[in-house]
Amino acid sequence: MTTTNTPNPTTEDLAEILANPFLKGLVQQIRVNDPYGTYRNWSDELLLKPFILNKQQKRKISVDGDVDPITKGRIMAFYRAVALRIEQESGYLAQVVVDLSHEGFGWVLIFSGRLLLVTRTLRDAQRFGFESLEKLGEEGEKLVQQGVEYAIKFPEVAKA
Repeated sequence: MTTTNTPNPTTEDLAEILANPFLKGLVQQIRVNDPYGTYRNWSDELLLKPFILNKQQKRKISVDGDVDPITKGRIMAFYRAVALRIEQESGYLAQVVVDLSHEGFGWVLIFSGRLLLVTRTLRDAQRFGFESLEKLGEEGEKLVQQGVEYAIKFPEVAKA
């Protein structure tokens, strides 16, 4: 079995990755929910680092225990960033609801008015993470575009 090593992004590549509107929104959500200013001087890359987990790191995380509050916070920040980007793109207020059991199972709803913009089932939430910053940004933008499409397609329901 051979493995390929993904090279670390250069400074220029990293700057381009961090320019992704979704990642900017995610960093904004992390900083907004920092009441003591702990992350004030942290770089964006450092704030996003906990969202990056490769397959080996995920395997090391036990799914037998409860979901820790830090992981719950990362899940909330991710989906709040999706809602923020949907608001920016569509102009409709978007809200997030997360229902997560202590075992790591649950769901996420992002809605506007009476319209469900994004629905996601969560499984093994203890292992919530993405393989790279690029994948994190891509997944976030994919959910944003899905939500915006629904908001544009059904504006009367989104306004209700």
